[in-house]
Amino acid sequence: MKYNQKPFLVICIFAITFSAIALHTSDKKNKPDPQPGVPLSQQSPQKKITPKIQAAILLDVSNSMDGLIDQAKAQLWNMVSVMGKASCDGLTPTIEIALYEYGRSSNNAQNGYVKKLSGFTTDLDGLSQKLFALSTNGGEEYCGEVIKTSLSELNWDTSADSYKVIFIAGNEDFLQGKIQYTEGCGKANEKGVIVNTIYCGDRMQGIREHWNLGGECGKGSYTNINQNAIIEDIATPYDTAIFTLNEKLNGTYMSYGASGNLSMAAQESVDKMNYSVNKSAALKRVAVKGKKELYKNCTWDMVDASTADSSFFAKVDMKTLSPELQTKTRAELKQIVEENNSRRGQYQKEIAELSIKRENFIANAKRSGNGNKEATLETEIEKIIRGQAKQFKMVIQ
Repeated sequence: MKYNQKPFLVICIFAITFSAIALHTSDKKNKPDPQPGVPLSQQSPQKKITPKIQAAILLDVSNSMDGLIDQAKAQLWNMVSVMGKASCDGLTPTIEIALYEYGRSSNNAQNGYVKKLSGFTTDLDGLSQKLFALSTNGGEEYCGEVIKTSLSELNWDTSADSYKVIFIAGNEDFLQGKIQYTEGCGKANEKGVIVNTIYCGDRMQGIREHWNLGGECGKGSYTNINQNAIIEDIATPYDTAIFTLNEKLNGTYMSYGASGNLSMAAQESVDKMNYSVNKSAALKRVAVKGKKELYKNCTWDMVDASTADSSFFAKVDMKTLSPELQTKTRAELKQIVEENNSRRGQYQKEIAELSIKRENFIANAKRSGNGNKEATLETEIEKIIRGQAKQFKMVIQ
């Protein structure tokens, strides 16, 4: 007996078609439009999320660490400059830096002589002032305590795409104290933070004092430096021009707010502080100031504030401005700020161009054998950042 197969085929085709429609409808329900209520043809491209770099610097401030502190004062600007050369999908990352000291006997013993000097911040001038205020004082160096504290206290970014890193520098046995580094390791791995240890002294002595174990924590590295090495200061034909541009750049800043004048004075003060270390430190600071993505002062400078907030001129308190600006109309004030913004952009462009030439000049001098070959806090942190940033799809020029 033969059956007519056509109705059966029709039913199968209908069932398959209905299933496909149902799956498509279900998938659309599970994946809503990026911009609800706006037709797909009219939707604008999704804004890229700015990548982030968070670095916590943990410094031993016991009696033998004067050289380390001196190097830290200078290396801040090189570290920020290197991080600022990173690019991820065409975007420059937001850079936040935190600072801790450990090993100071006057700090709270219950906290393991650990003290947070700054949480994550983009205020580079304020951070530099804190570094220059550091001094040494004998105490117990509890590395496990400071690592765990920084991981617990700081507001670490939750994105797996952010480069989150700890640099701990010092000497003496890494295993001192009640809290072992392994407790911090667990938190580091949980938060996706890389922990790098930098021993001040002979490499093998650092291994004997267990600093290499800390380098295994959070998939980090172990290295050693001579904390008493003299910071390299290679003169270049571009130095004078860069310093001249820095003076012109400072002239474009316009303070506002209750603390505006103090913050602007601090900017000049930090310039002088870094120059007192050596010209190299001061020039690296100017190079950072020449990059608007890295050096922002929206909380006290009208140029940066108006760039970040288009409604700034409508709400700024005119009474907090300098006397000569208080008599201006808001429209006149806007024009003055825009003129300063234009001049600043030109100065920053020239600083960037000369800074590149300066870096190339120094690189050639080092290749010729004229540079200092000793490892310092600056050289080692730069190497580590350049190597590790690749893990987060960040390309450093």
